[in-house]
Amino acid sequence: MTATPDLGTIQLASPDLLRATFRRHAAGVAVITAAGDAGPVGFTATSLASVSAEPPLLSFGVGTGASSWPVMAEADHVGVHILGEHQQELAATFARSGADRFGSPTAWREGPEGVPVLDDVPAWLVCRIVGRIPAGDHRIVLAEVLLGDPTGNGRPLLYHQGGFSGLRD
Repeated sequence: MTATPDLGTIQLASPDLLRATFRRHAAGVAVITAAGDAGPVGFTATSLASVSAEPPLLSFGVGTGASSWPVMAEADHVGVHILGEHQQELAATFARSGADRFGSPTAWREGPEGVPVLDDVPAWLVCRIVGRIPAGDHRIVLAEVLLGDPTGNGRPLLYHQGGFSGLRD
């Protein structure tokens, strides 16, 4: 039998309620990258979602106040990198404001369409942006998968309760 929620603890909708609830939702961790005139940009995302198989589409959210947003707002292509459990520090670097995300020890190369492609990830994709949908203080970016490599090694990195971790057996 499942427990009945205590209806006496109901909270009104707020940013804090949303954050507290989604801290309990485990999510895969990805890094989104793009090439900008002043150099590459990127950020850690837990909002990555598969949208359609035909055509192959995915989506992710990006805050309009994020340092990478001005480039993402204009970019034609992005890189999507699925991180492995061995890449907690890489995820933290791309999540940290003001970090030198593409400096050492981050290993990367210029990939197709000029997109920065991270090394040693379990999977990566290069996608063409097909839409940017306003959603509060974020934009939902819709992108068509063009090419990629899903054959890297490693188990997935997860984000849960405000921290990074791997799968447990």
